[in-house]
Amino acid sequence: MRLSTKGRYAVMAMADLAATSRGQCGRTGEPVALADIASRQDISLSYLEQLFAKLRRGGLVTSVRGPGGGYRLGRPAEETRISDIILAVDEPIRTTRCTEPGQGCQGGSRRCLTHDLWEGLGDQIHRYLSSVTLADVVGRRIGRDGADAAASPSPATEEAALAAE
Repeated sequence: MRLSTKGRYAVMAMADLAATSRGQCGRTGEPVALADIASRQDISLSYLEQLFAKLRRGGLVTSVRGPGGGYRLGRPAEETRISDIILAVDEPIRTTRCTEPGQGCQGGSRRCLTHDLWEGLGDQIHRYLSSVTLADVVGRRIGRDGADAAASPSPATEEAALAAE
């Protein structure tokens, strides 16, 4: 799977928005200017404007006009899945070269020999991105190995569990 800058930048910008607004978990946060996100994340402002138009249409952000305006999360960070962000900016989560569901990789309805392998990988990626929330990313609850860090006990937790036995 190749995730383009569109999907990566949308997730980066949404994480920045969630971390920067005072009400990190919902609509009550202070609006954040796109120019500030662009500067912090080193993303073109015009590119962010395009992405946020799509995120707004998807209900993931709301805009606030006027002085002190900007963007807020459209729903709590705990309810915003990373897959929702990627799909909102029209980034397909697909690992096969088939252009349409039900179409084959090799023209017509013929599937390549490895089609099921890549389709299974795509399903795993989609499941993973659907299991991770914006709050998980902002709270750094994602492990380096792709596993949720909260699911892995820390050495101190393991020592406490052994001491209790």
